[in-house]
Amino acid sequence: MEQAGAELVVHYRELAIMGLNMVGSLGKLMRYLQHCKKDILLFQPDAVILIDYAGFNLRIAKFTKTQHIKTFYYIPPKVWAWNSRRAHQLKAYVDWIYTIFPFEKDFYVKYNCHNVTYVGNPSVEEVALYHQQHVVSKPATATKPIIALLPGSRPQEIRRILPTMLALIPHLPDYQFVVAAVSELRQELYQIAIETVGVQVIYDQTYDILSRASTAIVASGTATLETALFKVPQVVVYQTDRLTYFIAKHLVKLRYISLVNILAGKEVVRELIQHQLTTKNLLKAMEEIIYNTDFRQEQLGNYAAIRDSLGEQKASIYTAQSIVKHLLEV
Repeated sequence: MEQAGAELVVHYRELAIMGLNMVGSLGKLMRYLQHCKKDILLFQPDAVILIDYAGFNLRIAKFTKTQHIKTFYYIPPKVWAWNSRRAHQLKAYVDWIYTIFPFEKDFYVKYNCHNVTYVGNPSVEEVALYHQQHVVSKPATATKPIIALLPGSRPQEIRRILPTMLALIPHLPDYQFVVAAVSELRQELYQIAIETVGVQVIYDQTYDILSRASTAIVASGTATLETALFKVPQVVVYQTDRLTYFIAKHLVKLRYISLVNILAGKEVVRELIQHQLTTKNLLKAMEEIIYNTDFRQEQLGNYAAIRDSLGEQKASIYTAQSIVKHLLEV
């Protein structure tokens, strides 16, 4: 957004809080919420575009409704996963909803919410653009194949997940390990990887890493879908504090946690969640995609089906054009 010319009043990284850390940050979040409301009143926009981050943005949507400001939501809350009552809030506060998964529109209809359009998936758009702009040369045959490690984008995730990922290194000596790191986070989060022999830590080049990887270990999130779009066999992992996991387990209604499995409606990639995430289990799952050719090919075949289900539409461009059209109709 900044590259496109937007002025960042508060950077998203200031709001990237999850789990029990949310409790200690409520005051900070409420201050940002009030700051955002004041900024909207000062700017007097023709429209407010909300993107993801339901906890914050639904409160903004309620506010903009009272101010009679046109409000659009791109990448809405995953009401199909948990707390489906939020669908009623979206219907009440938002003028139009733009979804990024093909099954979402039918879900909203159950709540008599018809101002919904499936616009395609932004990951499809981004990966396709990457391939247009980059000609990837595969490493020489003498180079060890790469296992990409994607430990997430939040500090809490990285602290818990990265050490278990790195524990595989002695067990897979024929591979090189590359960590996809985020420069906006503190370097100390990756210190354990930086100090580990045989590991590369590369910042802000996740797509470059995936384009050259033979396999990957990925923290659950959008990166699981991106890895599938790069046709890289993967194991999905996740781990959080016990209380957050306990609460989530009783709230979330999904059988799977990774977008790959959710979109496929079946287990395409192995998921190691919470207590299942051990070095032993992770090694077993990795050996399956490395050495079991049939399993590997089946996973890649399912990737292709998932990609086809998402369509060819350029999500961000279509959404932008639709919003402008709605405003011009006023």
